[in-house]
Amino acid sequence: MHTLPSAASPPPPAPFAVTERAARRIAEIAAAAGPGQALRVSVLAGGCSGFQYRFELTDTSEPDDLVVTREGARVVIDPVSLDLLGGAELDYTEALMGSHFTVRNPNAASSCGCGTSFAVA
Repeated sequence: MHTLPSAASPPPPAPFAVTERAARRIAEIAAAAGPGQALRVSVLAGGCSGFQYRFELTDTSEPDDLVVTREGARVVIDPVSLDLLGGAELDYTEALMGSHFTVRNPNAASSCGCGTSFAVA
């Protein structure tokens, strides 16, 4: 009996990714705020599309939080928010109209013009 070798399965997508640009900015903000700070990314009900992103500094994480570390920056996400952020990527954008964190979320069926509110299908 001959068995063909199976192709290696691609690795599963990261539950949440942070770009290098976002990591650098988070590290700057956290360093200015004090030791042990991380950026907590969460999803709240509300906003003009149904859900909205929330960004806040924290010095704590819960045992069931996802902690993503990159370039000296830590991002913390609670499990409920991760259900809506799975496979998403956090970036930092600098533009003439201002600088801000941006979430590229494959789970969002639509988003509003401000970029902080989204809907799921």
